[in-house]
Amino acid sequence: MPRPLRYVQPGGGLFEVVSRCFQGRALLRPSKTVNQRILGILARGVRLSGARLVAPTVLSNHAHLLVQVENAQQLAIFMGFINSNIARQIGPLHGWEGKFWQGRYRAIPISEEEEAQVARLRYVLAQGCKEGLVTRPQDWPGLHAARAIASGNPLEGVWFNGTGYYRARLRRGEPRRIDHEEAEVLHLAALPCWAHLSATDYRERVSAIAQEITQETQERHRAQGSRPLGRRAILRQHPHQRGNPLQKTRVPWIHAAQKWVREAYCSLYREFVAAYRTAAQKLSSGNRMAVFPPGCFPPALPFVPPPDRRPTG
Repeated sequence: MPRPLRYVQPGGGLFEVVSRCFQGRALLRPSKTVNQRILGILARGVRLSGARLVAPTVLSNHAHLLVQVENAQQLAIFMGFINSNIARQIGPLHGWEGKFWQGRYRAIPISEEEEAQVARLRYVLAQGCKEGLVTRPQDWPGLHAARAIASGNPLEGVWFNGTGYYRARLRRGEPRRIDHEEAEVLHLAALPCWAHLSATDYRERVSAIAQEITQETQERHRAQGSRPLGRRAILRQHPHQRGNPLQKTRVPWIHAAQKWVREAYCSLYREFVAAYRTAAQKLSSGNRMAVFPPGCFPPALPFVPPPDRRPTG
């Protein structure tokens, strides 16, 4: 079955992006080195692509990101950079030489409605709690949006310059890896619907959501007579350990609060797909002048940029 066409509405938008490790293995299991490397990769990916990272949460076997982009090309550049570098830099730390990711990343657009955006932020903040791993979102020992946003400070990571390390090995034999580590700083963007808030008010709202998640988690464990897995058990997991079989769920076309917003988006997407297929058929018939819709990746042709809608003057 062919994968769905990437579509970003004119003017850009907010996306929930999910990447899952191969066979649900714990290849992203937190550690000081893993956390610093992932932060460094995210920071450099944001700097090189221009994407705006709103909320990153990285569990042992999958990662959730809320990311704001201007077009499909920017999303592809950002995700291609971070997923390829995470595979190259984190896999060897665990002695893993095989496939790192379980297929392509999943990117679902989020409407401009405040209700929809806050709901997806809440979902990302609940990672680790809803799986029964920790009691509070801030207790997750890896990178978590709740702790990252609440701190209010830029996040410091490490970028490992593999190219420089390889060249140094060719010249000198066995260089020190630490000599090829570069500091990177990740600045998180605000949720678009709350971008008008002051930094203090924004952190307070996010912290209030995290507190609600903590209370709900505690109540659920009391009702079920259960306990979370806990930090020590999480850190003891072997990275090669396979997780439970992934549950296949229907992926929505868009996260929206109101039905008419969802239907409007679906209508635009269908028009985009129809225009793309029409142009693709003309191209396959030998018509090199086929016109593809703005914001798409034509087969074997460069990306077609959307019109520049930024204000002038």
